[in-house]
Amino acid sequence: MRAIWTGAITFGLVNVPIKLYSATESHDVRLHQVHGADGGRIRYQRRCEICDEVVQWGDIAKAYDDGEQTVVLSDEELASLPVEKNREIDVMEFVPSEQIDPIMMEKSYFVGPDSKSTKSYQLLRQTLEETDRTAIVSFTLRQKSRLGALRVRGDVLVLQGLLWDDEVRAADFPELEQSARISEKELKMSAALVDSFSADFDPSGFSDEYQEELTKLIEAKLAEGDALDTEKTFGTKDDDEGGEVLDLMEALRRSVEASKKKRAGGAVEEKEAASGGGASSSAADDDADSGDDADSGDGEAKPKRASRASSSSRSSSTSKAAASKSSTTKSAAAKSSTAKTTAAKSSTAKTTAAPKRPAKTREKKPA
Repeated sequence: MRAIWTGAITFGLVNVPIKLYSATESHDVRLHQVHGADGGRIRYQRRCEICDEVVQWGDIAKAYDDGEQTVVLSDEELASLPVEKNREIDVMEFVPSEQIDPIMMEKSYFVGPDSKSTKSYQLLRQTLEETDRTAIVSFTLRQKSRLGALRVRGDVLVLQGLLWDDEVRAADFPELEQSARISEKELKMSAALVDSFSADFDPSGFSDEYQEELTKLIEAKLAEGDALDTEKTFGTKDDDEGGEVLDLMEALRRSVEASKKKRAGGAVEEKEAASGGGASSSAADDDADSGDDADSGDGEAKPKRASRASSSSRSSSTSKAAASKSSTTKSAAAKSSTAKTTAAKSSTAKTTAAPKRPAKTREKKPA
């Protein structure tokens, strides 16, 4: 990362050399303004209202206008301000971390050490971590005097820009002055709904759907040009609400039921995924016998379960058929054996019943 500011953190007589780095970045797709008819880029000119000439950046100054008079301030005059030359982050006080209202937080900066020895940096970080305190600091960045909160995030220090007190607007809504009557049943139902959605925050589980769809649209336009069919690319979204008006209790009840069903469905899928491994060996044997190839990809988890179920069914049917054939074969063998025995007995009976023929004698012819 490239440092955007170099200076030091000071509190008391302690001086910690540091560098600031931008801690965040935008993932938005950058779009340009163009002429819709021919796609030409739109360019803006810095034109003076008095002389109607185009003004270059080097000739531009800043000014304050109170409605009657205009005070022009040059870059040299702005740079001469004492606070602009200050390269220190001054610690004004250490406060409990929970006392800082998140509504005051602005851009974040990573604070990295700027010296070969990081002992003073490590000492400050460890002290803030063990005391659970946040340092309220003041510093100057990009021609502005700023308020900030220096806190610990993992192994590094983070400088969180803060709004000044007069920059936070007061929440003044006359509608909230009217008291609303909330029943105990509504409160319990609402608490049950909150409980059904309770989870540990994991930022990686969320995505910017608009930017994903915008990227998909751009890629489709690059592939298909102006003949793009948006319904084919993104599909159509059905309106499930149907204009139905629900009272608060009914809406809470349906929301709780929907959340329970969603969680129950997820639990069933996890249970099926966990129990799928036990029957894999027998299913794999059946698949091998039937000549089917198993895909080990994660995306084929559900077809695998279906294949296992069908393989098990085929195995059961094959076993029954084999048993039936075996029974038939044994029956046929028994019949064949009975037939052979009967034939043998019949042959014996014929042999016993048949009369013996007298032996033929040769008559001697007279000499």
